[in-house]
Order: sequence, then C-alpha cells, then structure tokens
Amino acid sequence: MATEFSHEANQSPATAERRAEILANPGFGDYFSDHMVTIDWEGDYKTGGTWYDARVHPYGPLTLDPASAVFHYGQEIFEGIKGYRHADGSVWTFRPEKNAARFANSARRLSLPELPAETFIESLRELVKADEAWVPTGDGEAFYFRPFMIATEAYLGVRPAKHVQYHVIGSPAGNYFGTPEPVDIWLSTTYARAGEGGTGAAKCGGNYAASMIAQTEGEKHGCKQVIFKDPHRGDAIEELGGMNVFFIFGKENKIVTPELTGTILEGVTRSSLIQLAKDRGMTVEERAITLTEWREGVANGDITEIFACGTAAVVAPIGKLKAEDFEIPAPTEHFGEISKSLREELVGIQTGVVEDRHGWMTRLI
Repeated sequence: MATEFSHEANQSPATAERRAEILANPGFGDYFSDHMVTIDWEGDYKTGGTWYDARVHPYGPLTLDPASAVFHYGQEIFEGIKGYRHADGSVWTFRPEKNAARFANSARRLSLPELPAETFIESLRELVKADEAWVPTGDGEAFYFRPFMIATEAYLGVRPAKHVQYHVIGSPAGNYFGTPEPVDIWLSTTYARAGEGGTGAAKCGGNYAASMIAQTEGEKHGCKQVIFKDPHRGDAIEELGGMNVFFIFGKENKIVTPELTGTILEGVTRSSLIQLAKDRGMTVEERAITLTEWREGVANGDITEIFACGTAAVVAPIGKLKAEDFEIPAPTEHFGEISKSLREELVGIQTGVVEDRHGWMTRLI
C-alpha cells in the first residue's frame, strides 16, 4: 500500500540567486535543500510497530530529548544515494532497491524497524518533487540523498528503542575528490574499522566514527583516505574508511575485490562495477587479497590499476599506499585505462547517455 505524504512548504526558501550561487560550486555535503522528509515509527522491535505521519516539511533542526537512545547507544543507520538530471530535464536515481535492501539489513543489525522498500523509494521521490530546483546539471554533479534512521525514545535502559524517526535530507553535490587523479592512501596498522561479528556490514555511524582517528593519521601523511586490513587473515585488505577497493590485473584481464566477510560493507557501486566488468568478459574474483600480494603485484607489473569506489566518489584511482615504515608505489601515475572506462560507463548509465542494459535506473520525476 502506497504511503501518503503530507506537505508543508518552506516559507523561507533559499532565494533563486543564493541557490544559483551554491549550484555553481556545490562541493560535497556543504549545502542542503529547502525541505526534508520525516516518518515516525512506534512499537516494539520484537513484536512489531507502525510507521505513521509521513511528511515533507521545511529543512531545519530536530528537537530531541537529551535521553534519546541515539545519543547513548548509537542506534542509527544511514544511506547515500544520488539523483541525476537527464538531458530531457527528468530526474532519475540508480538502483534504489539495492539501497533500500541494505538499509533494511542495517536496521536489522542495529535492532531498528525495517522501512518498506517502496516507502524508501517514495521518500526520495517526494523530496525531489519539493526540491527539484536543487538538482544540479553540471558534469559529474548530482543531488545527494541522505536517508537516515535514529532511535528517538527517551529511555536509558539498554534495549531497542520503541520510538524511531526516519528522515531524508538532500544536498547538491559536485565531484567528491575533484578531478579523478590518483589519490594516495594511508594504511592503518593500529586501528580497525570493524571486527568479526560486529557492524562492518551495516551502514551505521559507529563504523565511520571508528575510522576517523585513522583518517586523521593518514591526513598527517598527505593521504586523503585510509585503508584497513585484517591481521588475522594474513593482512587481507578490507576496505577504505568509506569505499570498497578493486585491483586490476591487466595482463590477465582480471579484476579482484575483497570478499564480503561480514566486516565489509556491500557497496551498490561495488556490485554494479562487478557486473560491468563481467559484461566486458573480464574475470572477476571476490577473494582475499593480502598486503603482500599488493606489494608484489605492483612490483612485478601484475597489478596495473587500483581504484576505490562508492556512491559519493563513484570511481577514484588509488596512487601510493603509505604506511609508517614502508610505501608501495602507484601502479600507474594517471587514471588507469580500465578504471577510467568503467567509471565513464557507470556514470554514463546514471546520467542517461549510456544504455541502461540492466534496468538499474528509476525515474523520480
């Protein structure tokens, strides 16, 4: 059954001039559109509950009790998904059912209620209807949706909250790393993003908070991102602070990405690139790839390109790997041919200039 949304217009929206100024240089996550979506839930996690009062209303601060469970026990999850302006003026999004499914998986792991997939997708549609003017048109730009769910019950007992809110906010977004040139990566040897049996496969704030100390460490060494490894699996590479990683073995026409072990987030961009690589006849392996294999593969020329991927950056080439006592050089000084081509194909599908053979795109308006 379709969710009915009420609408309250923002009486003090950004002026057309201010919006044009922002869209001329949107950055990433710096500015937000005039409206947001909110849906409430009340019930018992074990026996069920009800979603109610779905509404589009002016963007603004949330009013929460200081005892709200989200502040004390970290019961929250989020997603990231983009809306793309096509040449005919329509706005589309990419594989929203995958984000909806991951959102539900994250909810289960954090003992939060599952939002129906159709409601998730409709919430994106309702927000972009209200704020269509905020969808940018520049090359590589998009409207970034940030759906999130938080436990709002004022209660200090340790149990799943009985009151929860779902929200969606939107932000015009430019290229995450700017020009797609190789980005140097810091190897964290001290910290872990997530552990076995933990929340690594859920998209929750705690995983990102845990990565920030390593991220800060990397920035001191001139690196924009940090990558984690598993010392209990022969220093198997896991993922970056917010992106998955791929290794291209050019001579073998092969692409390798770390297998999903429960400590790695299953990325929508990751699964899409795996499919596009298979479409090209490439061999795709989801398996453990160790730090030693990385070092030796670059040294002997087997590994010809390395890239990270995610919703925000799409595909970002990786340059050097830096650590406290060693460095692995970049396999190529520029954006690798295969990495670049995969990025262009994926972005082309998203923006409507390349055929959507797999039916991945959903029209919002």
